[in-house]
Amino acid sequence: MTLPPTNAPTDAPTDPFDGVRPPPTQRGAHDRLMDAAEAHDNGFRPGRTLRARVEFVRQLRRRRIHLVGLVLLLLPLAIALAFQVSSPDSSAQSNDGSFSGQLLAALATKGATNFALFTEFASASFLLVVLVALFCGDTVASEASWSSLRYLLAIPVPRPRLLRQKLIVALSLSLGANVLLPGWALVVGGLFFGWAPAQSPLGGTFTAGEGLTRLLIVVGYASLQSLLVAALAFLLGVVTDAPLGAVGGATMVVVLSNILDSITALDPYRRFLPTHFQYAWLDALGPGIQWDNMMRGAGVVLAYSAAFFALAWWRFQRKDIVS
Repeated sequence: MTLPPTNAPTDAPTDPFDGVRPPPTQRGAHDRLMDAAEAHDNGFRPGRTLRARVEFVRQLRRRRIHLVGLVLLLLPLAIALAFQVSSPDSSAQSNDGSFSGQLLAALATKGATNFALFTEFASASFLLVVLVALFCGDTVASEASWSSLRYLLAIPVPRPRLLRQKLIVALSLSLGANVLLPGWALVVGGLFFGWAPAQSPLGGTFTAGEGLTRLLIVVGYASLQSLLVAALAFLLGVVTDAPLGAVGGATMVVVLSNILDSITALDPYRRFLPTHFQYAWLDALGPGIQWDNMMRGAGVVLAYSAAFFALAWWRFQRKDIVS
């Protein structure tokens, strides 16, 4: 280290880097850069780096977003056409053979709301899981795979801000997918099967306003459940440099949890599985809304998600981005 001249003023600001400036891709460098900004006022403003609008534009221009939007628009049309060409007996059978699925399938052609509910049921277990994992698992890992993550940090973008901006955009896209699919299915169902009042799979008919309210509860709860997939995929995307590894890993964990949850011999321990209350929104389709399981499911998801997000932040703060 070079010593300052003896005639240097005693009130001169000290260099927090002690003459050695590590690259921002190493952990802890941004904290020392902030100290330098306070000491020298070099114009560095963390709040001006990686604005959310810029990240939104970057993500919306990617081809994967266009493909996802195309899938979400074509799926309700494909389901509606399948119901149109199928016989009444075959249309009453669900893909997974579950009792709830059979009831929803039997009522899918009874109006727009019932068709939207069946579309949500058919896509929640896998399609929406993959899409949410894609948005949240790919957002950081893709930057690492392109070798652009270290350049973002070298701008420099503070690490917490980079994760926050990435997560805001990824969660917004995930929420958009969770809302777009049933919303578009509601329109398609009305065009194909009319706008008759929704029918409960447990018996009874809802008014138009009540049917929409139940659908909003279903979409809201399903979107909250997708937060678990988002948190897990985001954690894996921070740990690995392979986007497909993060997306596939999160999807595999959800599928494995669903398989274990189907084993009744695991009672009462399976209630602690992250996906045990995934379909608790079915309790909103009865004559009266049952909130117990949905409240438990919300608590489980929030606990798991908070742990996964905290672990992702902790890991990224202590990771050297060198590749």
